[in-house]
Amino acid sequence: MTKEQASGAEGPEQQEDNQQQQTNTEQAQAAPDAEAVYKAALAERDAKIAELERGIAEAAKTAESAEKLRAEMDELRRAGDEERVGFELALAGARNVKAARALLADHDGDIAALKAAEPWLFESGPAGAPPAPTGKTGLPAAGAATDEGALLKRWREIAGLDDEGKE
Repeated sequence: MTKEQASGAEGPEQQEDNQQQQTNTEQAQAAPDAEAVYKAALAERDAKIAELERGIAEAAKTAESAEKLRAEMDELRRAGDEERVGFELALAGARNVKAARALLADHDGDIAALKAAEPWLFESGPAGAPPAPTGKTGLPAAGAATDEGALLKRWREIAGLDDEGKE
């Protein structure tokens, strides 16, 4: 007997049982495939999530380092501006650069306006020139005319000698 003959000889109940077993077998085979597909999809999703988390962490590090670099650049710019202002004040002849820098904010950073408003803060001569000496040293000026007779008379008095020949 062939299968067809055997299945024809079998009753309709037997045919239903065979079909149900075949369907269960197909579902059992499909279930591991579906489970594998589901697990593969979960693994792929987890990999994408991990990749995005790495990207976020890298972006955060990049943002942090970019912010640090910006802060460092701002500090260098500020220091450079302070040095430039100090140099310009010194060239303008400021007697005290620190005091001039403090007053410069009142004049909107304009050194010429500060110099006009606060002339006492700046030297009147050319910038960088040494100040003119003031005061006396106590010595006669070199090349000054002297009275030799008066000088000799004074030393004679100190020595106890008289001009008139008295000894």
